[in-house]
Amino acid sequence: MAQKPSIPKGTRDFNPEQVAKRNYIFTIIQSQFEKFGFQPIETPSFENSETLMGKYGDEGDRLIFKILNSGDYLSKVENSLFKEKDSNKITPIISEKALRYDLTVPFARYVVQHQNEIEFPFKRYQMQPVWRADRPQKGRLREFYQCDADVVGSTSLWQEVELVQLYDAVFTALGLNGTTIKINNRKILSGIAEVIGASDKLIDFTVALDKLDKIGEEKVKQEMLDKGISQSGIERLQPLFTLSGDFGSQIKELKAILNASEDGKKGIEELEFIDNAISELGLQTARLQLDVTLARGLNYYTGAIFEVSAPEGVNMGSIGGGGRYDDLTGIFGMKDISGVGISFGLDRIYLVLEELDLFPVTVNKNIDVLFINFGDKEALYSLKAIKILRNKGFNVELYPDAAKMKKQMNHANKRNIPFVVLVGEQEMSKDAFTLKNMISGEQSEVTLDTLISTLT
Repeated sequence: MAQKPSIPKGTRDFNPEQVAKRNYIFTIIQSQFEKFGFQPIETPSFENSETLMGKYGDEGDRLIFKILNSGDYLSKVENSLFKEKDSNKITPIISEKALRYDLTVPFARYVVQHQNEIEFPFKRYQMQPVWRADRPQKGRLREFYQCDADVVGSTSLWQEVELVQLYDAVFTALGLNGTTIKINNRKILSGIAEVIGASDKLIDFTVALDKLDKIGEEKVKQEMLDKGISQSGIERLQPLFTLSGDFGSQIKELKAILNASEDGKKGIEELEFIDNAISELGLQTARLQLDVTLARGLNYYTGAIFEVSAPEGVNMGSIGGGGRYDDLTGIFGMKDISGVGISFGLDRIYLVLEELDLFPVTVNKNIDVLFINFGDKEALYSLKAIKILRNKGFNVELYPDAAKMKKQMNHANKRNIPFVVLVGEQEMSKDAFTLKNMISGEQSEVTLDTLISTLT
């Protein structure tokens, strides 16, 4: 009995309509990337494990797909390790490569490896799939595309300002009005950790805080307690959980909370710079919002942190995110190179556009006309016209087989092809074509020039 075909959980096949819609999103994002001066690069789908491991925190490391070494990969594992059943010790021996978890760390590796070829500041964009061994759910897959734009080689906060504008430009071009660009600063989180006496537990603190909108205040506090953050320190955090109001009023309260932290005050200054610039420049359809609980539990952010949420009423996680990373390339031996970047979650953006019915009708651009096949002579006559029509920019097909006309017409209807052309002995003798409108049912004998003008 034949095996029933299937695909791994968290992956998908895409039909022609879905591919067309995805390409529509890709095209708009790419167009805006290039308007803002970003250049394309691509990196391999898998990297050396040492490139990826340790860059995303413990939770991220657990979600990296490891690739088994080829050949007898168990031969180098000592019997004592088998007995210990410690996967953390065995994995580096049997797996030297891993699928990329995101595009940022591979980009940092790329910059270091190609530093002598790059003109800094370097603005790059990259649109490729990434893989995470996460539990699949709506909007969260194991294989998905990221569309990233990063700048390395500049510490200027004008880069952050431009990235906010880039988010706004892309979502406006997609017709996705009302998105919220949330912003925070890692220095503020460091300052808060310092103020509550938990500087040595910054990662634990930020990972827990980042879950506030998912698990709620009480569970976040419990997780902090479990990680060794003191009860008194958590009590000093209380103003954060109730912080509200506009950008300016939240900044005012933060200044009071972080008055004793130089790092925290620096983070506030950076946020004020970005907010003041955006207030002057304005945004088209998005809004910028301060969210001091935004942590994005990744080890490499050092300054601004971004996360974009869909318009109100759409039940979806973040559709974009990013931030400043001052020392990411330092991990690979290239010191003092600052970077900042943002990412667009293509798959989630797709779901939001679908839910809000924002894909244009023209996105599923189909065949303009199908030529009916009545035999070899008629097919050759048709293909001469088809060649001219394709050169004119039309999408044209010849039905491959001289099947019954009803079958060919049904094929055109099922594919929503608006016109068919019929060519028989009579049309060939007149150097003409019979054009049928599949929507109205009207048909008429036309010349090639008339056929072109009708399709135009």
